[in-house]
Amino acid sequence: MVVTSQGKLTTPTTPPSAAVTTTATDLGPTPHARKVRSARKPGRSTPTRSAAARRRDLPAALVLILPAVAGFAVFFAYPTLRGIYLSFTDFHVLTPPQWVGLANFQQMFGDDVFWHSLLVTVYFVALSVSFGTLISLVTAVVLHRVTRSSLLRGVILLPFLISNVIAALVWQWMLDPSLGIVNSVLKHLTGHSILFLGSGGWAIPSLAAISVWKWMGYYALLIFAGLQTIPSTIYEAGRVDGASETQMFRRLTVPLLRPILVMVVVLTVINSFQVFDIVQVTTRGGPANASNVLQMYIYDKAFRQFDFGYAATLSLALFALLITVTFTQLRLARANESDLT
Repeated sequence: MVVTSQGKLTTPTTPPSAAVTTTATDLGPTPHARKVRSARKPGRSTPTRSAAARRRDLPAALVLILPAVAGFAVFFAYPTLRGIYLSFTDFHVLTPPQWVGLANFQQMFGDDVFWHSLLVTVYFVALSVSFGTLISLVTAVVLHRVTRSSLLRGVILLPFLISNVIAALVWQWMLDPSLGIVNSVLKHLTGHSILFLGSGGWAIPSLAAISVWKWMGYYALLIFAGLQTIPSTIYEAGRVDGASETQMFRRLTVPLLRPILVMVVVLTVINSFQVFDIVQVTTRGGPANASNVLQMYIYDKAFRQFDFGYAATLSLALFALLITVTFTQLRLARANESDLT
């Protein structure tokens, strides 16, 4: 009961406490309630850190990245800049570098050995890229579509874990014309052996075969990872349409793997242009310069003839060639586009 200003007794329709409660509810939750609710909601994004907090963390971040920056500067940036400078000089280690401008580049364009080494390298790259990519692709598809054996996958990847020098030594013994197991089998089947590493016609194909064997497992692993991203429903739809495994491989697998295949081809080209240790261990550029790849010629100029200025020029030319070939491949193959949507 409430007494009005006129002395009458009235009964309020709404209790005062309820009115207060209703008013408080209409005004919305209190700041404390909002904090509790926001803390309880899962997946709520945390507020952005203030600029002052980021500035406080900057010294610690600089200290953490300093070793990596120092290693890059000492082992990559400085040698690269030093090599570019030496390519314009006449430098023979025992004498200070003398600036000669473009004389080394003029000598390079007129150097018959350089052009021969470049052609030999291109021949090696063509064999390594074509056979290496094809064999790696077929191997990855077999691992993905035919077998699930982890043991077989490990065996295929095993050659990649062996160092290049060890792989070259093992294959040098296996290809030996007198005691090698490969020539022993050939003698048993055909009656004669082949000088794989000792003849001009067989030297580069033999070296390319060693390189393909060495890197096949790594590239097959990359392609196998790409195959994991292709949905199985695509192959199921192909089977419903009556496509065979060969047709699905040509019309489905290869187009959908284009970005991965482009990456594998680019890596193979870069590794093949820089081949050195396999050639150094097995043929040393012979016979009669038949396997004298560009890296071997650079090594000969730098560490046998001590002409570091001209060797730096050849290295710079190889670097420019790799950049040109890589960007051309990426542009023509549309590596950033995929048919998988």
